[in-house]
Amino acid sequence: MCRFLIYKGRQPILLAHLLTRPEHSIINQSYDSRLRIDTRRPINGDGFGVGYYCTDTCDPELSGGPCVFCSTSPAWNNLNLARLAEKTKSSTVFAHVRASTSGVLSETNCHPFVYGSLMFMHNGQIANFSSIKRKFVIQMSDKFFCSIQGGTDSEWVFALFLDTLEKLTGIDPTITVLPDTNCSDQNTKRSLFTHTQLREAMLKTIAYIKDWTSNLEVVREASYKEPSLLNFALTDGNTVIVTRYITSRTEEAASLHFSTGSKFIEYKPGQYRMERHDRLQDVILVASEPLTFERNDWVTVPTNTILTINNQTVLLHPIVDEFYQSNPAISRSSDFASSRGLISPIVQPQASTNINLPPLEREGRRRVSIST
Repeated sequence: MCRFLIYKGRQPILLAHLLTRPEHSIINQSYDSRLRIDTRRPINGDGFGVGYYCTDTCDPELSGGPCVFCSTSPAWNNLNLARLAEKTKSSTVFAHVRASTSGVLSETNCHPFVYGSLMFMHNGQIANFSSIKRKFVIQMSDKFFCSIQGGTDSEWVFALFLDTLEKLTGIDPTITVLPDTNCSDQNTKRSLFTHTQLREAMLKTIAYIKDWTSNLEVVREASYKEPSLLNFALTDGNTVIVTRYITSRTEEAASLHFSTGSKFIEYKPGQYRMERHDRLQDVILVASEPLTFERNDWVTVPTNTILTINNQTVLLHPIVDEFYQSNPAISRSSDFASSRGLISPIVQPQASTNINLPPLEREGRRRVSIST
């Protein structure tokens, strides 16, 4: 299925350090089928998108919403993307490579989606989406219904989130984020929404989808209920909200990892690692698949968890509902997510394998070594 990547840093980073230069960059993930078990869609070649916020927030012509570049061409074969990545910096970056499950191949179906100052991505699928599509229409206002340009289930989720957020806060998300009046910090912007409001709206959006899919007659009568895989990512340029969620008590959600540190550096061509000089989280990466071969760089986000980045701090909250497992000793099956190409191992050269390390299975990862 899809892969996405998020960068949030105190300082802007050159996009090439995320998109093109790492040996396992997100562009390489778009064609590197070694990490995919899903043989039906062995590559993420159905388009790509990269969104970022301009660093000069004091310029009224550049402040506000993000800049997004999308294309239906494969990410590995787009020269313009490589050129832009070498000359563009940002402190908040979303990147996405697509393997379509819903919606035709078109730029309107490429992630990330944008509305006002908000940007959204999705990795996964909504079960029986065509059967609950009318529920989306009934729930949302005309303004957000008319904002939908494509046909993918992900964009419909974003429209539902926008409607939920406006009803929750009473604030129109069409308004873009304005620069701070004193412009003392180029990375400081006045957010329309608090991180608590964004997180609450995301949880409510998931609850709508969960209830609509579980109440379908066709699902109740079926011997096997296919779960929804809801790995969502949202940002307003300041706060980042990411979910790893599945509507199942027994299955793993699509893979998700994060890494924090002081600097994300290239120590030799194509090889990157996260440096940690102190306890500060100056650099935060969230990814469907790790970008580095350093096992200790990455932490696996538990299934059915919502991750929040606020003030360069990572917060993890369990999503407590009927699919939540309070006992961490209970093992979930990865069969369903693997069949959709949504479980990835930690990538590491065979030479770096250390038998004295704790089993990767303890972190919900697959013990797979891949030669580089």
